[in-house]
Amino acid sequence: MIVKERYEAAKERYAKLGVDTDKAISELEKISLSMHCWQGDDVVGFDQKGPLSGGIQTTGNYPYKATTPEQLMQDIDEVFSLVPGKHKLNLHACYAVFEGDEWVDRDKLEPKHFKAWVDFAKKHGIGLDFNPTMFSHPMAENATLSSEDETVRKFWVDHCIACLKISEYFATETGVPCMMNIWIPDGFKDVIPDRISPRKRLKDSLDQILATPYDKSKVYVAVESKVFGIGMESVTVGSQEFYLSYAAKNGIMCLIDSGHFHPTENVADKLSSMLLFNEKMALHVTRPVRWDSDHVVIYNDDAKEIAQEIVKNGPDRFFIGMDYFDASINRVSAWTNGMRNFLKALLNAELQPNEKLCALQNERNFTELMSLQERIKMMPVGDVWDYYCEKMGVPTEDEWFDACKKYEDEVLTKRA
Repeated sequence: MIVKERYEAAKERYAKLGVDTDKAISELEKISLSMHCWQGDDVVGFDQKGPLSGGIQTTGNYPYKATTPEQLMQDIDEVFSLVPGKHKLNLHACYAVFEGDEWVDRDKLEPKHFKAWVDFAKKHGIGLDFNPTMFSHPMAENATLSSEDETVRKFWVDHCIACLKISEYFATETGVPCMMNIWIPDGFKDVIPDRISPRKRLKDSLDQILATPYDKSKVYVAVESKVFGIGMESVTVGSQEFYLSYAAKNGIMCLIDSGHFHPTENVADKLSSMLLFNEKMALHVTRPVRWDSDHVVIYNDDAKEIAQEIVKNGPDRFFIGMDYFDASINRVSAWTNGMRNFLKALLNAELQPNEKLCALQNERNFTELMSLQERIKMMPVGDVWDYYCEKMGVPTEDEWFDACKKYEDEVLTKRA
């Protein structure tokens, strides 16, 4: 059976559940993921020559990673050709593009250093999100926004202020709001006697950053927590409790990274609670293995549960960013798999008979609810997915990897 025939058969089956597959596809088309630029070059960027540091690691040595802005943009182009829908691009500040011999440190970055990325975004008709880069830098060896050293702390405050201005530039130029997410690697490897002082310094730094005027209709600021990290196993200054409280008090977003929690925590369960007190939410979708290992997102129960919360509570309330990097496999394939897999999860959520499911819950009819939930698992979501891909002009599930392999053979291998 061809894709259209399989879709028509699936459409009839979903109709029996009260689900309109055409409407589900139409709703999925409206959802944009923010594609993270750092999968393409192992989080190296273009502004420093040193190794990754500050709790960041990539593993593996698969060849052909991008080493120039042009190569990275070329690879992103390829992924866009393999992923259905219109999406955004998430940049880290370390991906500044300097002309000729020009170079400035991160506290002196300006919008002009990201003009190449704005031109790229305009070419594709997409928006840009942004992250200050507070790792892999000599001034980030011990701490950043919570540092005891006022010189260090001022450097990173100035960097974040510069990033606010760049974020506003992105939004103005593209016409799409920019989410600026702040994550710091600050913490302590072992037990410390004074936990509140570093957090006081972090609070003061954030206060200074947010005191800078910016257009809040264009820039949405988020802060990202973590349970622990490499070199901060005992105390993380930017904890979930700290950022959740700070965000609520200051009218910004607390970003939820699906890898930044204890292995037994259900990240999807957190979203509805936070949505009761926040107009919008920011997400980083990744796949933890034991703990924040930033594995490529797969189509698993965790991804499906997060997607269901997004769909049920309104996708327009979420900034959905991707955040994984794997240097052990073809990077374009990793990007494509992760993006497509979360879109599959979102499609699966759009294809749920949500009104019926919620009605059964409200009736406390858990016998029928369980039976319906299990029935849904066997529905032909893959046939709807292939139809959506074909409709959006990208390869189906059986075809996309061949296109990716061809790109490796014809383009990536020339970088060796």
